[in-house]
Amino acid sequence: MVLALVLLHLWLWHFNGVFGVEAGVMKSLSVMEGDSVTLHTDTDTQRNDAVIQWMFGAQNPDIVIAEINREANISDVSDERFRDRVTMDSQTGSLTFTNIRTTDSGLYQVDITTDPVVVKTFNVTVYALLTVPVIISNSSQCSSSSESSAESKCSLLCSVVNVSHVTLSWFKGNSSISSISVSDLSISLSLPLEVEHQDKNTHSCVLNNNISNQTKHLDISQLCQPCAGITNHIVLISVSAVTLLIVAAAGMFFVCRKCRKMDQEGMYN
Repeated sequence: MVLALVLLHLWLWHFNGVFGVEAGVMKSLSVMEGDSVTLHTDTDTQRNDAVIQWMFGAQNPDIVIAEINREANISDVSDERFRDRVTMDSQTGSLTFTNIRTTDSGLYQVDITTDPVVVKTFNVTVYALLTVPVIISNSSQCSSSSESSAESKCSLLCSVVNVSHVTLSWFKGNSSISSISVSDLSISLSLPLEVEHQDKNTHSCVLNNNISNQTKHLDISQLCQPCAGITNHIVLISVSAVTLLIVAAAGMFFVCRKCRKMDQEGMYN
């Protein structure tokens, strides 16, 4: 029986579109990991001789995962990977996933042996849940635009781990200023950014895929502190200025006091 079903599938796969076979346009679905998803056959098959068969494969749907054969009294999800998470409607043959996984991505084909034979194909992409990016300050890169400038720059790094099919970007307001992408591999991504200490909090780091995103806003006052050398330089200048003011005030005091004494002596003479 299984051999006959496989041979039927191969025949349909190679001869879709010929007389007696109704082949629909491939439907593409993008969903998030953990979602519930239904692949609809859009068919209500009541015939007792109808056979509904679902096939799956990453590149080519060639593994039987579920079938309904009313004559043989078969209605079963046969693949162990899907058995606890997939159900099949007994009337339409529609396939429903609960808690779908990233490993469920691939091609699904349903063959319904009515008159005409109906063949439908679904391209399902399951995206992993996105984490919020992490922004850290790279203090070793603290620098200033010049030796005497009080306006220092702050080096930052936005990172995510174990991601695939995503883009990591820095934004200033609503404008993207830099980005990096990864496709199939599950890797870690990092994207640097250099800002001025006096910049306003308009920067954000965004991780996104085709259907969702996660954003981390930059708090400059929390992550960016002036360089130690620049801070000391500012303090030194401030102390020197205060000292000069004190000396000048003291000098003026003594000059005024001397002038007053001379005026008083002149009056007595």
